[in-house]
Amino acid sequence: MSELETKQKKKRVDGQVTGLAGEFFVAGELLKRNLQKSITFGNAKAIDIFAHNEGSGITYTVQVKSLRSKNYFPIKRSAIVDSHVYVFVILNKPGVVVEYFVVPGFTLASADGDLGKYLDDPKFPGIGWRSLEPYRDNWQVFV
Repeated sequence: MSELETKQKKKRVDGQVTGLAGEFFVAGELLKRNLQKSITFGNAKAIDIFAHNEGSGITYTVQVKSLRSKNYFPIKRSAIVDSHVYVFVILNKPGVVVEYFVVPGFTLASADGDLGKYLDDPKFPGIGWRSLEPYRDNWQVFV
């Protein structure tokens, strides 16, 4: 491969940048819904965002899973925490609306059918974005 071909080859997107972008988009959505939020920063963290609803007095622990385009979210059932809220984010290209799927941890942990079909896959556990469709914009979880 020539030097020119190497430069023209599509650069791989940094997964850390994708994750951080997803966290900031989710934080913005939580703020729009009058939830106080705090983003945690670091590489090996168990919680991405704390979200507090002053009306109910409940503080939620939020785990964000982000993709740049519609694909498969890698996640193992054994890593799911019942008390967390999981927000799956598809960033899409600039100019295309970001998509959110909000799922309570207890729902995800006990999922079967399409949603839970591959969570226990030994080679590549995860969830296809289409399986999350019933949870699209399910922000009422935070009420």
